[in-house]
Amino acid sequence: MIHLRIKELLSKSGKTKYWLTNQMGKSHQSVSNLMKEDLSGIHFDTLEQLCNIFDCEIGEIIEVKKEKRKENKKSEQNNKKAK
Repeated sequence: MIHLRIKELLSKSGKTKYWLTNQMGKSHQSVSNLMKEDLSGIHFDTLEQLCNIFDCEIGEIIEVKKEKRKENKKSEQNNKKAK
């Protein structure tokens, strides 16, 4: 799963979501959507804007979180039941 580290960057810089909303010139809801775990996509210009606001590289904003696949969870549950 791709995760945007916006909350972490805000915390590190001592800034708030309200501050970011003003910096980006976007609605509160738009910024809230960027901070959700289930974000399905982001525009390159938005990524560039975030990089400029936080004075960072894209790799500091985007993080890949490994998640277990459902198949693995099912086989683990079956193994536990078999024991």
